[in-house]
Amino acid sequence: MIRLRFSLLVILAIASISFASQSYLDVYGPVPGLIYQNGSMYLGKVGPGESFYVMASAATVDTSGKLINIGWDTLKAVQLPAGWSAQQSPLYANPMKMKITTSPNSSDGTYRMVLQAENVGNYSKLGNLTFTAYINVSTDVFDVNVTPSSLDLGVGQPGNIYLTIRNTGASDDPFIISAYGLPNLNSTTQKIILHSTTTSSAYPISINEPGVYTLYINVTSTSSSLVHKLYAINTTVSASLLNDYTAASEGAIISPVIFQPAYAIMHLIEVLVSKFIQ
Repeated sequence: MIRLRFSLLVILAIASISFASQSYLDVYGPVPGLIYQNGSMYLGKVGPGESFYVMASAATVDTSGKLINIGWDTLKAVQLPAGWSAQQSPLYANPMKMKITTSPNSSDGTYRMVLQAENVGNYSKLGNLTFTAYINVSTDVFDVNVTPSSLDLGVGQPGNIYLTIRNTGASDDPFIISAYGLPNLNSTTQKIILHSTTTSSAYPISINEPGVYTLYINVTSTSSSLVHKLYAINTTVSASLLNDYTAASEGAIISPVIFQPAYAIMHLIEVLVSKFIQ
């Protein structure tokens, strides 16, 4: 039993020494991980036509275990799926950051890439570190929460729509947020929501005409119209005396309800004048 334990400790010690003196690639994102020669890793998911970045440290160790701060000089793609493109990281940048763009025609599924960290000219005697990366292509790369699901407002009464977007994909490409369907409302904004982050925004609305409307909120990736989500919010705008006076002060078209007190005042004046004349 003692010999078995001793042998196991020796094996683990040898293995740890072996890995300690083996050059590695410290990947920062889109998914962090430590990669060795001929290793593999999963990078998450991305929409068709979208771009994402693979970032990694230039630092590594040589065969003696000595730390080399700028061991890797660039990060590049050796093999990509058909229709994809890549831009290798600038030479001697730390961290290294390479860009990969998927084909807009990529169907849903998992795709394989071969990437490489290069020691240019083998100056640090590291050679090249080649590894396999996998990424999933999907149009479902973000979540949206819109509240409230319906609105009941008075004429000219302000209200808010709250929009929360969570980017579950690997891409940092911007999103286009469009709002339309209400009188005089046709707005478009652009937001950058970095991968694995969430952002929330409030969108104020105000309608100066009574009626029943449908407010549409559309969120679309700037890189692909296939990556989008559409939400409809039923909006009811009702007239009331207070709302009509408020809306009228803002230049809105007033509804008949506002005339009722005016008619009453005019009738009172008419009665008083007639009695005074008599």
